[in-house]
Amino acid sequence: MFATYSSPSQAYARVDVETGVMAADPHRLVLMLFDGALVATGSAEHALQTQDLPAKGRAVAKAVDIVTNGLKASLDFSAGGDLAHRLAALYDYICARLLQGNLHNDAAAFAEARSLLGELKSAWQEIAGDPAVVSASTTTR
Repeated sequence: MFATYSSPSQAYARVDVETGVMAADPHRLVLMLFDGALVATGSAEHALQTQDLPAKGRAVAKAVDIVTNGLKASLDFSAGGDLAHRLAALYDYICARLLQGNLHNDAAAFAEARSLLGELKSAWQEIAGDPAVVSASTTTR
């Protein structure tokens, strides 16, 4: 029923994330999803380097979950049109690369997934910085 943490810093980090989610606008939430996917992908890369296969599998599963059930699930196909469909295909490709990296211990696949996620996050940061977009997101909440 209650989450257990191995350290007080883990509990603090969890509360910090939950507080950030509750206070975030839609653009900030997407940036948080990108951050989570990037951290999980980096953890998978590190686990591969240290040959910690269980940790690698957990990190890949977390990254795939964030990309699929967070980023891809948040796409609005009716409003986003072709761009939303292209992003969905790119998210599918990122997940495929993550799974390939896990299955074949392929560091290049992890690096490619991380690079793509980083580029998408950068683009999203630029969009979120556009005053017209920020204004529209605050009026739709």
